[in-house]
This record gives sequence, C-alpha cells and structure tokens, in this order.
Amino acid sequence: MVKHFSSLLAWTLVAGLLALASSAQAAPRRQPVDQSPMAAYYKIVQVPIPDDIVLECGGLEVLPDKKIAVGTRRGDVYVVEGIYDENPRRVKFKKWATGLHEILGLAFNKKDGCLYAIQRGEVTKLQDSDGRGHANVYETICDDWGLSGDYHEYAFMSKFDRDGNLWVLLTLTGSFTSDAQFRGWCMRITPDGKMIPTCSGIRSPGGMGINEKGEVFYAENQGPWNGGCALRYLKPGSFQGHPIGNKWYPDAPNMGPRPPDPTSNSRRYIEAAKDPLLVPPAIIQPYEKVGQAQSGIVFDLSQGKFGPFAGQAFSSDQHHSNIARYILQEVDGQYQGACIPFRTGFGSGIVPMVQGEDGSLIVGGTNRGWGSVGPKPFSLERLVWTGKVPFEIKDMKLTSDGFDLTFTQPVDTGAASNPASYNLSTFRYIYRQEYGSPEVDQTKPTIKSVQVSEDRTKVHLVVDGLQIGAIHELHLPGVRNADDQPLLNPVAYYTLWKFIKDPQK
Repeated sequence: MVKHFSSLLAWTLVAGLLALASSAQAAPRRQPVDQSPMAAYYKIVQVPIPDDIVLECGGLEVLPDKKIAVGTRRGDVYVVEGIYDENPRRVKFKKWATGLHEILGLAFNKKDGCLYAIQRGEVTKLQDSDGRGHANVYETICDDWGLSGDYHEYAFMSKFDRDGNLWVLLTLTGSFTSDAQFRGWCMRITPDGKMIPTCSGIRSPGGMGINEKGEVFYAENQGPWNGGCALRYLKPGSFQGHPIGNKWYPDAPNMGPRPPDPTSNSRRYIEAAKDPLLVPPAIIQPYEKVGQAQSGIVFDLSQGKFGPFAGQAFSSDQHHSNIARYILQEVDGQYQGACIPFRTGFGSGIVPMVQGEDGSLIVGGTNRGWGSVGPKPFSLERLVWTGKVPFEIKDMKLTSDGFDLTFTQPVDTGAASNPASYNLSTFRYIYRQEYGSPEVDQTKPTIKSVQVSEDRTKVHLVVDGLQIGAIHELHLPGVRNADDQPLLNPVAYYTLWKFIKDPQK
C-alpha cells in the first residue's frame, strides 16, 4: 500500500512538472522593457528565431513578396516571411541555401531574379531553377582574389550599383598584414564576372552602403593607421590610408603607380596634402564614445518612411550593439560631416543592416568570437519609426565662420541663443602604423555668438578657432525645445577636412 502510494505520488509530481513545463512553453515570452528614451520614437521589434536555427547574421537582403533573405556566418541562407507583420510571432524561416563559407553580404538581382552571396573565396550566384523552394544552382561568378586560410580574411559585399556591379572589400590577413593577393583592397565585380581593382588602403571593414547619388561608402574599423572607426567614401582609384596591401599595385595596372607610404606618427590631413590619392575618411567615429567596431551602413532612401532624416546614413556597431547617424557635407570635393548617436539597446552585436519595404531598418546580430554589449549570441530585429518626431539635431553643416544647426522641433529661443548652452572642443588622432591612437592636439574653440532663425528650427554658431583635420565635439546641454525638453542625443562630432571660404573675402 505504501509502495503504491509512493509510486502514485511520484507520477503525480512528474505529471505536475510536465504540465508546468508545457504551460511555460505555451506562454508568450516576455520581452525586456526597452528603457531607451528613443523607444517612443524608434521601437525595436524582436523577431523570434526558431530554437533549431543558429542565425549569426552576416548578410541581409530584401526580396520580392515582402520576404527577406538572411545569410549566416555558418554558411546558410534563410528566406524569412512575415517579418513586417505587427505580430512577429507569425514569422516563418525556411532554409533556402546551405554549405557556403561565412556569408558577409547578400544582393538580389532584379534582372535575373537571383540572389548573390559572398563567401570567403568567391561571389556565388544562387538560383532556384526548378521552383521547388530552395537554391539548387550554385554558380561561381568571381573568385579572383587570394586566400591564406587566416581567420581574419573576411570578404564583404555591397548591393548592386547602378551599373550592375558588386563591390567587394577584402580585409587584411590577421587584420595586420596582406599575405594573399589583394588583401586590403576594394574590388568591383562586373555583371560578366570581371574583377576590377578599385581602391587600396583598406584595413578591416564592416559593411557598405550606397547613397542616392550611387556613391559607395564603407565602414572602417580602428586599428593600425586608423585612430577611430570611420565612414569612408570609396572613390575609385583612391588610397584609403593603410599601406600594407599596396604591394599588389603591380597586379592592378588600371590603378596606376603605387602611392608613397605615409609617414607614421603624422596627422592624416598633413599626409593627404602630400598625396592626392590619399582620401581621408568622410566622418571619423570617436572611438568608445560612439562605438568600437563599426559595421553595417544604410542610407535612408525611404522618402520619409523612417522619419525626419531622409538621405542620411545610419551605421551600426558590432561591439556597442548600437546605431549612429551620419550627416555628410561635400566641401571642395571632399566629404566630411557629423556623427551623432542614434539608438541603443539591440540584442546582439550588429553586423548587417538593410532598409525594408516599409522603411524600417532590419538589423542582424552576432557576437561569436567578437563579443558585444548586446547579450544574445545572435538576433534579428527591426527598428521601426513610430510616427513621432524626437527632438534631435536634424542637420549640421560647416559654414565659413562656424556651424549651422537644424533641429527637428522649434527650440526655446532664450536657451538656444545663449552661448553657454553649448560646449565645443576639438581633437585629432595620430596617423600611425601602431594600433589606434589617443586623442591629441586638443583645443577649445570659442563660440562667439548664436543666432536663432525666425521659425526657431535653425541656429547659427559663430566659432573662432575651427581646426583642420580635427573632430569637433559639440555638446548642447542647455538647448531645449518649446516644451522645455532637452535633446535626446545632445552631442555631435563633426570631422573637418576643408574650410569653407568666405565669399566676401
């Protein structure tokens, strides 16, 4: 009797535990509360990933019929349906291709209806030729660069440009040397598979984006010859600044003669004045202050679907798991401009981003081997504009005597017209072959006067002491909107390479 009762009790306990487990699995998973002040304006929507999928996002692309493609570092391609739905739990993942080697870029070709992926050693055309719902044709398009087997020889790929080319970035061996052909170069792959050397001086990129003019930019990471991460313009024929891969110039006759090696421990603006092929980074992202491992780039070409920042660039950071905003300005043929923090709180280390059909940013995360502030090993999320406009610096442009600031909302005239509401300082990074750089050459320019426009959305700062080749760090602690609210991101970092001449002088 006692034995029977013990068995019955045991089975009752087991049944109870199973019921609890079943109940926990069936209950919806609670998402952590988003504490970011930006959440009311740009919300993060987490896309549930099936338990049997290790996503580790390396590439993202928008497909027809409201689908997206996700390429993984483990070599798989998934087609995802339902990602734009208000209830993301209806999302469906389907493995569409497999057996590739570390996908760090996807591009859909509208002309042939095929998906192109970059692996370590080649650009591959993927096709579902029999309509069975997965790729059954894997075709090598181009594999004309070298590999040594080093872990760091990553290869990143752009979307198709206006001429039908794909742009490929080949990172350095071990991030320091160029042990295989064209490591540290940017290449264009033509529609017929020809590889064209396009830029030298690459170190450790993290992604590419194409602006409305069709120009290609990439994210470079801090390290040797790079004091901070940066948004860089891939001007064809240019030298981007890291000389170790320039030994391959004899294999790139279209690029002309090898540029001279820069002098270490100099300043980049000084070396650029010596060598017209050396193109300074458009915008330097201050190291640690904004990010540590810059990655994906998206230019907002949604015509307002993503809020008030149309045409501007957004770049993610793998380490900080955040996104910053970039405002470009072209001065005398040179891109320069401002970097402003934008959104934190993503689940993992962001690598690829793509703009979805609805204007949202689709964000892919992974942290294996790299580490990230976002705690998850991998993630898939959307950053969605809620329709509310945050109080932010909308635009920042250099003038002949200072800066013009435009805000997303009218400012309080009394606060915004007070020079004490602003704090401006500058610094440079050393241009050197050693890893990174401390902040040096610090100065403290003087804000002589402030002028507020009649509609109260624009402010002109008259500044004495602007510095060429320096990052101008502008804090705005005293600026308020008409409701006496501060800026959500009250700091901007403007990289200045060229002054604007005063037309009256």
